Amino acid sequence: MAGNILIMVLIVADRHLHSPMYFFLGNLSCLETCYTSTILPRVLASLFTGDRNISVTGCITQLYFLDLFVGVECYLLALMSYDRYLAICKPLHYTALMNGRICLQLAAVSWMSGFIIITIITCLMSQLHFCGPNEIDHFLCDFTPVTKLSCSDTSLITLVTFIFSSIYTLPLFLLTLASYISIISTILRIPSTTGRRKAFSTCSSHLIVVTIYYGTLIVVYMFPDTDTLRDLNKVFSFFYTVLTPLANPFIYSLRNKEVKAALKKVIRKCMELIEIEK
Repeated sequence: MAGNILIMVLIVADRHLHSPMYFFLGNLSCLETCYTSTILPRVLASLFTGDRNISVTGCITQLYFLDLFVGVECYLLALMSYDRYLAICKPLHYTALMNGRICLQLAAVSWMSGFIIITIITCLMSQLHFCGPNEIDHFLCDFTPVTKLSCSDTSLITLVTFIFSSIYTLPLFLLTLASYISIISTILRIPSTTGRRKAFSTCSSHLIVVTIYYGTLIVVYMFPDTDTLRDLNKVFSFFYTVLTPLANPFIYSLRNKEVKAALKKVIRKCMELIEIEK
């Protein structure tokens, strides 16, 4: 949380970071902060107190925000990859196609569309009855573990969730994939080694995040739910809910000269303020 909040502060404070790429990065850092706040407090409370009970309402609430942030992150990662595609493959049209107004509209659509879809799914989830075993074989309230505990017919909510997931996430994944295929193809056509290195450095951090995030999501949601893979599913769920938000600030800051320069400026200003107060 501290790392992601720091990135948001740097993007707001430094005018050199007021660009579409960093606008979406700020949204991503905000999302990761919310992500962490949804999962970790309950996990830490269970570890420290030994109390692993959660109400049905609390579980559905956690599932609501978890799935909301998963969907919005897919959208933001797709927007960031499209931004890099325009910057590298269509540099002359970049300013016209990716200005401040368009960025605000795209960010608003990403949050609103995720909110609408997950609200419909959660409303269907709230109609289920839970009268059988009440132990979730997971460290969080995710869709599959929760629906398995229901004694109601879950075919409708499963079908609706599959349709919404396919409509929402698959096009975003394909857009991200197509963007990077075009980016890599364009970079390979650059004649100079220095030019290729410079072009690739502008998108390498985001490519690492996309690979980690989608790689873990594919394992968690696409692989069959068997006893053999259940523990592996938990491990990869830990990756995208905890390790990815933790790694993102380091990936984007340690590999980015502009972010490091902004951090040095903020530290310098803080030191000057401290000296003035003394």
